[in-house]
Amino acid sequence: MSAFGVWTTVHGLPAFSYTMDQERDPRAEWDPVLDPPTRRHVVHLGNRRITLVADNQGLSDLFDEHTGLLWLTRGAGVTRVDGLATDVSTSERTFGPTFAVVRVAGERVELERTVLCPEGEAPWVLVRLRVRNLLGEPVRLTLTEEWAARPARIALISGAEPAEDPGLELELLTGGEDGPRRTASGRLAVPLDLEAGGERLVEFRYGLLSSDAEAGAPSFEESLAALRDRLPRASAPQAPEAEREIPWHAALLTGGACADGVLGGHTLDQGSCYSFRHGFNGAARDPLQHALPLVHIEPDLALSVLRNTCAWGGPDGDLPYALGPDKRPWTDLFRPSDQNLWALWLAAEHLSATGDAAAFGEPVPYHPVHGAEPVPLGEHLRRQFRFFADVVGRGEHGHVRMLNADWNDLAISESGVERELMIERGESVLNSAMAAWVLPRYAVLAERLGDHATGAEARKVGEELRRLVAGEWNGQWFRRAYGPGAVVGDSDLWLEVQPWAILCGAAPPDRAEELLRRIEATAAADSPLGARLRWPVRDRYGPGGTGTIWYAINMTLVWAAARHVPELGWRWWRRMTLAAHTAAYPDVWEGTLSGPDAYLAPETDRPGRTWDLADVGVAMQAYPVANLHSHSQPLLAYLRLLGVEPFRPVPPGDGAAFASRVLTVGA
Repeated sequence: MSAFGVWTTVHGLPAFSYTMDQERDPRAEWDPVLDPPTRRHVVHLGNRRITLVADNQGLSDLFDEHTGLLWLTRGAGVTRVDGLATDVSTSERTFGPTFAVVRVAGERVELERTVLCPEGEAPWVLVRLRVRNLLGEPVRLTLTEEWAARPARIALISGAEPAEDPGLELELLTGGEDGPRRTASGRLAVPLDLEAGGERLVEFRYGLLSSDAEAGAPSFEESLAALRDRLPRASAPQAPEAEREIPWHAALLTGGACADGVLGGHTLDQGSCYSFRHGFNGAARDPLQHALPLVHIEPDLALSVLRNTCAWGGPDGDLPYALGPDKRPWTDLFRPSDQNLWALWLAAEHLSATGDAAAFGEPVPYHPVHGAEPVPLGEHLRRQFRFFADVVGRGEHGHVRMLNADWNDLAISESGVERELMIERGESVLNSAMAAWVLPRYAVLAERLGDHATGAEARKVGEELRRLVAGEWNGQWFRRAYGPGAVVGDSDLWLEVQPWAILCGAAPPDRAEELLRRIEATAAADSPLGARLRWPVRDRYGPGGTGTIWYAINMTLVWAAARHVPELGWRWWRRMTLAAHTAAYPDVWEGTLSGPDAYLAPETDRPGRTWDLADVGVAMQAYPVANLHSHSQPLLAYLRLLGVEPFRPVPPGDGAAFASRVLTVGA
């Protein structure tokens, strides 16, 4: 059982009742590494425009990524009535999928405050107050709603810096005796006359109110009804947690989206320390993989994310590693060799699920820094394939070149090969294996768009890479990379390449099963949250170290097991759940409702928490929640367990089920 509270149901939706008194309970304090210890615990909720960061003090942060990484306010939002206030640790606090509730009561009055992100793209939150008279006689009260504009733009790496007020306003919508009122002061008072035992509903909204998104915004009840309708449902006798966690993950994943006012489409970046603490949206692969499960839940949003991420790039087909806080390309740090593959994969997944070939004929811009004309989405993808084939290219062993990183940003520093030599001549077996799976799927898309030459080339390259990966079996596992005069991953198991080698067909079924069972006995052994990135384990536990457990890699591992050893796949999926983290580490907040991109293994000095590179001023532990991998990867892994894959028929079910507005699988 979690030290912080219990799961419940509110408005017919999964929710978490936070019961800890963080001021008195010593378990509440945690160390962000880069900042002083704190007792603040947060969860990120949202719609397709604004992010609500609700905390255990009953306060809110609001974040908007429309034109850059901007905190609208931090630690704000309080209601006061009859000596009661909603910012106390003894209040009753509940976190829902797009809302947060606080309840306080005194001798005369009970107050319930709900802050909701309305469905759609409204850049404001709706505040509903329910005030009830507990007495047997009438009372006259004054209710005040108070917000403070504390805008701050996030600077690259160094953190938030004060910014100008972008026009935040507070508006009384209903429940006041003198009608609607709006103010930029952030404070409104409402007189209330309550009959004996009577109650009143009062509604406000706060945020960027002077916006076209105001028109047609749904009401409180309409938003909750729409939310219940759009969230997927799941059930699995092999994993009872799915019933609660699948809709929860879908809500928090879609709540991380934001309509992009610069590039078009929607962002869906990693969040966590990357956006909220260090100020960048990266890597480009991340929004693409976050959108993959949305193809089967909210395909319009998945397509919007694909269009947005393609717009990061230039007409040569290159995608920058990241966007800075001003949405300009950031290429100073990493130049990975895998990013185009994720765009090709998401595009193929979308076509397979929707059949919408027309979407690839619609124009998509390039980043404004290039001064290039928009081209159809399909042409973006063709140029990205050309960049991957011609510029990234292949090395002397025939494998995909690594450049200065592949999926693993620290693969070169962990390889043991001299850095410049590895950048110049290093090869990634991981990217070869991934490409061997992706390129045949992209070939289907190219051919359906009438580009048979590109389709044929993609199939040919994919098959060549599959055969090369098959040759990397060393009798125990697949090798990881090559450098000048060096083989990486011959004496130790690098997890990230293994599932891709299985998925691309480089391992025949008996070898695939042998490898999966070896992983269970080694990298996954005695680890409640999943398989470690490397085995044998050493003392390193930074982002590229051996004692880290990554959602993105465990997702592919579950997927590979689903084909060959399904019982292992379900076992590993359950280790990805919030329930598994709570059972293993009940006193750790991260992992209770949301999490980082990776956890530290049991043998590290902070098991169940996450990595840091404090010596260079970067740490996931500085903001260890709201990383969208912690929501997207369990969703995608669950779909793969049910057999949902691009251009493959879904096999008969084994009792597990999934239902969204666009896909129904199983019972």
